[in-house]
Amino acid sequence: MSEAATKPLGSLRGQLLRWLLIPLLILVAIDAVSVYRNAVDVADLAYDRSLLASTRALAERVAIVGGKVVADVPYVALDSFETDTLGRIYYKVTGINGEFVSGYADLPALPPDVPRSDIYPALVRFYHASYRGEAVRIAALYQPVYDDTMRGIALIQVGESMDARLGLSRKILLDTLWRQAALVIAAALLAWIAVRFVLRPLMRLKTDVEARAPTDLSDFDAALVHKEMRPLVAAMNGYMARLQTLIAGQRRFIADASHQLRTPLTVLKTQAELALRENDPQAMRAIVESIAHTTDATVHLANRLLTLARTEHGAAEAEMKPVSLAACARRVGLELAPQAVRKQIDLSLEAAQDTDVCGNPLLLQELISNLVDNALRYTPPGGQVALRVTRDESAAAAAIVLEVEDSGAGIVPADRERVFAPFYRAAAAQQINPGGAGLGLAIVRDIALLHGAELALAEGCSGTGLKVTLRFPCS
Repeated sequence: MSEAATKPLGSLRGQLLRWLLIPLLILVAIDAVSVYRNAVDVADLAYDRSLLASTRALAERVAIVGGKVVADVPYVALDSFETDTLGRIYYKVTGINGEFVSGYADLPALPPDVPRSDIYPALVRFYHASYRGEAVRIAALYQPVYDDTMRGIALIQVGESMDARLGLSRKILLDTLWRQAALVIAAALLAWIAVRFVLRPLMRLKTDVEARAPTDLSDFDAALVHKEMRPLVAAMNGYMARLQTLIAGQRRFIADASHQLRTPLTVLKTQAELALRENDPQAMRAIVESIAHTTDATVHLANRLLTLARTEHGAAEAEMKPVSLAACARRVGLELAPQAVRKQIDLSLEAAQDTDVCGNPLLLQELISNLVDNALRYTPPGGQVALRVTRDESAAAAAIVLEVEDSGAGIVPADRERVFAPFYRAAAAQQINPGGAGLGLAIVRDIALLHGAELALAEGCSGTGLKVTLRFPCS
């Protein structure tokens, strides 16, 4: 499992707030930049209009006198310009033939690629430049001049330092940031209150879970939480229902196992006490043999109980791998062949090739062993037990079929569903084998369920006995 998958999740409230506030902060930042740029554009427009007014006022003082372009710019006018614009003013007047007329001769010239401003009807161009170590904004206005002897166009340039513009821009930026910060804080507070309110039902559910007693597995009320959380509550209720079933099964199993083990243990204790009181060696030997027989039956019962417990809880589910069912059947046949020989039963095996299934080898061998052992126990001497493993290709999905057929008493149809319950024994089975535990078919059923196999009971092909059929999906 990857590190990301095992890393614990943080607070749900914190994640919700982050997913709400981080996009909000990004949008606010984008909006702040947009608002600031718009405000700066508006400020530039206002200052450019003021700068153009100063340029026009200066242009009105430019005339032709004695065949020369002259500019009558008193200092009072320049002081008025500076008072209006709150910045330092520089100007330059250039004559018809490009000669310097008045002002600051080193004021940066008009670049050739500056377009005319379409906002104003005048022939004015605005551009940025650097003059005397500071940034300036310059308006260049072409002004027609003429008298009776000559006419032409003079160039009037008025530059303004950027101090006032930058001050206004900073003020607009700070005002914008303060407003946006206040908006973010208000939104964060409202989001925190909203998230806390929305998560209140979930917190109540958490409190309810923590307050539950360990033995209380009743359902939670899904109506108390939001619609999106109801599937989670339904899953919790389903899980607790499965826990109830599991716990009930465990309690029933423990009670049944205790009941089943109590009888042979009591018999063992009684036999041991009789042996202690017996002085006749022959009688004592008979009692010891009876103790050995009872001990074997008790060990067999305990092993069956452990197998049933393991299969009911799916302990081998993680050990699944391809297994040859025919090979398992051969091993079981060889193990139980002496038992068949002792009862003079014809035990046969028919095994096809390519009979791999996905399963647990030990449990599959236990399943086959239980079926064959039951068949041998309930088949009279001289009978037949057939073990078959075939491959069925006739169905939509290929299957491996396991069949165990005997010529014994069989199971009546009314009992064929009940015999899979632990410790249940049909009347005929109790007569033939009084010492049985009634666990064999219960173990077979649980192992079959664990492997996804279909289990069915039917009469033998000759109309007598029992045929157990299991269909396993191919590996």
